[in-house]
Formats: sequence, C-alpha cells, structure tokens
Amino acid sequence: MLELGTMAPDFTLPDSSGQTTGPRNSTDAPGHLVMFICNHCPFVHHIRAELARSMKRYQDMGLAVVAINSNDAVAYPADSPELMAREVEEFGYTFPYLVDGDQSVAKAYRAACTPDFYLFDGDRRLVYRGQFDGSRPGNDVPVTGADLGAAVEALLGGAPISTDQHPSIGCNIKWTVGKEPDYFG
Repeated sequence: MLELGTMAPDFTLPDSSGQTTGPRNSTDAPGHLVMFICNHCPFVHHIRAELARSMKRYQDMGLAVVAINSNDAVAYPADSPELMAREVEEFGYTFPYLVDGDQSVAKAYRAACTPDFYLFDGDRRLVYRGQFDGSRPGNDVPVTGADLGAAVEALLGGAPISTDQHPSIGCNIKWTVGKEPDYFG
C-alpha cells in the first residue's frame, strides 16, 4: 500500500470515448479521490449503487473523483471500454471512468484489487487508502460506504482523518500476463 502522505502519482487517461482527464484537471478541488474499479468484479457489483450515490454527493461537496479500470480487457472482455460506457450509463456514474490500458497507473498507485480507494488532500497528499466499508458479497453487512465516507467528510470538514484504515478486499487487478508488478503474488 502507498504510505500516507505520499504525493498522488500524476496521470492522464482516456475514458471509453477517448476523452482524457487526470488530477491536474481539478487543481482547485479540496480533495481528490482515485478509485480502481471494473465492470465484472462481484465486489464492485455489490457496492456500485451506493458508490454512485456517494460519489455524486461528494462531487457536489467539491471533491474531485475519478475511477480507473486497469484490468487487461483483452483477457477480460467484460472490462472493455465499450462495456465501461454501458456501466456509466446504467448506474449513473457522474465521475470519469478511465481506461488504464497499459496498467501503469495501477502500478504507480500500487493498486491491488477492485474496488480500491485512494483519497488525497488539496495538496495531493495521501490521507486515506482502503475499503469503501466492511460489506462484502454474502456477509450481510449493509453497504454504507462508511469507511471512505468518514475520511471524505473529515477531509472536507477540516477534521483529522483516522489512520486506522482497513485495506480493500476484492478481485485482484487482472494484470497482463508477464507484466505483473513486483508487489503482486
């Protein structure tokens, strides 16, 4: 995991229509959230309705939000850019959903799974990395977004953010065979 206080790795990535964006596109935001998600992961399916609602609320509060799909879309066609566009439409994502085709951004963030969340302050220093909440498919814990939500609300409210953070659990990023990062495995 990235260490708290780490500067956000910069990137510019396309969405499914080829429109590019990155953290530098929202320089005046009080915080930046980078999420690694994908279309086919059951852990993402489990939270995506609440994820869409929460992200809309945080964006309305001024938070800059992007989601990134770093999965190998050749080996996992359910994660193709065309199907990403359908996901955006179907679930009402209000944030850019970007394609990390060469997986370099996932590696720069040391992302390991979907979903995975990285919250940075206005100076682009990492203040939270971890889970959306404690809900998992089949564990009967309600999906609330409580863990990430507490960090976002503290950041936007100027309060301290707890360093008691729980790592994300989900499907591993589907690395291109032979190009897996050193921290995978």
